[in-house]
Amino acid sequence: MLRVTSLLLPLLFVLLPGSGRGYFPEERWSPESPLLAPRVVIALICRNSAHSLPLFLGAIERLNYPKDRLALWVATDHNMDNTTAILRDWLIQVQNYYHYVEWRPEDEPSAFEDEIGPKQWNNLRYEHVMKLRQAALNTAREIWADYLLMADCDNLLTDQDVLWKLMRENKTIVAPMLESRAAYSNFWCGMTSQGYYKRTPAYMPIRRRERRGCFAVPMVHSTYLVDLRKEASSQLAFYPPHPEYSWALDDVIIFAYSARVADVQMYVCNRDTYGYFPVPMRSHATMQDEAESFLHTHLEIMGELKSSMKLV
Repeated sequence: MLRVTSLLLPLLFVLLPGSGRGYFPEERWSPESPLLAPRVVIALICRNSAHSLPLFLGAIERLNYPKDRLALWVATDHNMDNTTAILRDWLIQVQNYYHYVEWRPEDEPSAFEDEIGPKQWNNLRYEHVMKLRQAALNTAREIWADYLLMADCDNLLTDQDVLWKLMRENKTIVAPMLESRAAYSNFWCGMTSQGYYKRTPAYMPIRRRERRGCFAVPMVHSTYLVDLRKEASSQLAFYPPHPEYSWALDDVIIFAYSARVADVQMYVCNRDTYGYFPVPMRSHATMQDEAESFLHTHLEIMGELKSSMKLV
């Protein structure tokens, strides 16, 4: 009897449910593997950014996202510093880690015609930047990317999970609210009939994070994620402006108008502290002024991170 029992045990083990194996070959199975991460194009348009690039590029590298699912689209032009060299050296070092890299440098000229300084935005500069943003958007569509992340080159994304968090919001255009040393941030809560900024009571509660969540707003800029999988995203454009557009030649206002025409709502999220950026400089400011402003932003980040570590 003992001999019969010992022979039956292996057979019983094969027939037991939940063992992952069936008696017949077609009953045998293994768990499905997880989905690959969505494909993202990160578009960087940098000018006179040598002072911020080491920290900015380091933050991009530290994003908690598989690099083989990321593409880098990088353009630079009209520089008076060594922005081009820094970007070129960085791309040479990291290009093999990323799925795709597109590099668009222009070494000359160093200034736009009739430009009074490197911080002035005249119509030629606005138009040039809009064309570059449109080229990045076209590339993302051509390589069938799922998302396009626009990021200014002095925006420091300190939350390494920011891409995953924005994707989970499931919005066509969504921005992570960025901190600054003032009330300034990368969204508007109001817009005038001419397309300019309008102060509203809703702004400060969101900016101070007294209200937390993901909020519908008429404008986001600087850093934001575009979901190219959404049908309405095919109607979005940076350039040329919509035929009915009659407001100022400004890249962020024109894109917001494009979203409105496409019936796409912009959103800003402040659930977490996603990153920091400096307050914009006035048109007469110098490159040294900009470098000092960015340094203050960096020092503020270090101070806040030190305080949070003490709390932990």
